[in-house]
Parts: sequence; C-alpha cells; structure tokens
Amino acid sequence: MRCFITITMTLFLLLITTTNATFPYQKRQRSFASQFLIPQNAARFELRLQPLVWSAKLTRYAQWYANQRSNDCALEHSNGQYGENIFWGSGTGWAPAQAVSAWVEERQWYNYHFNSCSEGQMCGHYTQIVWNTTRKVGCASVTCSGDKGTFMTCNYHPPGNYFGERPY
Repeated sequence: MRCFITITMTLFLLLITTTNATFPYQKRQRSFASQFLIPQNAARFELRLQPLVWSAKLTRYAQWYANQRSNDCALEHSNGQYGENIFWGSGTGWAPAQAVSAWVEERQWYNYHFNSCSEGQMCGHYTQIVWNTTRKVGCASVTCSGDKGTFMTCNYHPPGNYFGERPY
C-alpha cells in the first residue's frame, strides 16, 4: 500500500510540474509558484484534499504586503481578508520550499482528536495549508534592506483557521 501511495504521489507531483509554458516569463513564474505550491499540495494530498490553485490576485496581495515588510522583515500579519502564513529567515538565499517546509513541519504539533496544538507550540501555519475549504494561494518573497533577512508570505482564499472548526 505504501508503495502505491509513493508512486501515486510521484505521478501527482510530476503532473503538477510538467505543464507547457509558452513564454520564458511564464516558465519563471510557474517555477516560483511551483516552489510554493508543490510542497503545500503534497501536504494536502496526504490528507486527500483538493490541491490549491495559484492565484494572481493573491500573489499581488502577498507581494504588496511583502513590500511593506522589506524595510524591517517584521513577523507581523497583514490582518487582511485572506488567510496568511508568514516566514522570516536570516540572511539571503532562502527558497520558497524552505518556508513551506517550516510551516508543514508544524503538523507534528497538531492533534486532530483535540483539534489543538501541543502546549507551547504553533501549528496554525500547517492547519491553514490543509484547511479543507481553502482553494487558492498566492505567495511572495522579499529580501529585507540592511541585511535583515528574507520575508515570505502566502495568502489563502477562502481563509481557514476558524476557532472551534477542524481544518479537514
């Protein structure tokens, strides 16, 4: 059974990454989107949830907000109308997949039975990624001025993490 799941997952990831692009710009953009999408959709796939779709509108919002953080790299949420995950890493060279990996690793702290995080731990980034009704995502990344690091954000629609509700 595990072999079947591994093969299915491999085929799923191959399908996601092998779409035809007409222009080099689209390939670059798709590659950027894929770095965020593939690991998030892998987490959703494990739970048999519908994959997220990349949204240009959410990407514009994420970029707008990331630009607001480019001077200070502060881990502050935009408090907008979308669900949101934020990430900060010191220095440069952070890849989108590393931010998503940090968020998905919170899975270990989520207890589905009690619908809560382990005491003193965070798991809301993970639950936003796997929120069953969320369908779209858009993300952005900026290098902050003054060697303050790298800030990344993803925004989700419809948002998740409603108090008292289970993500899936």
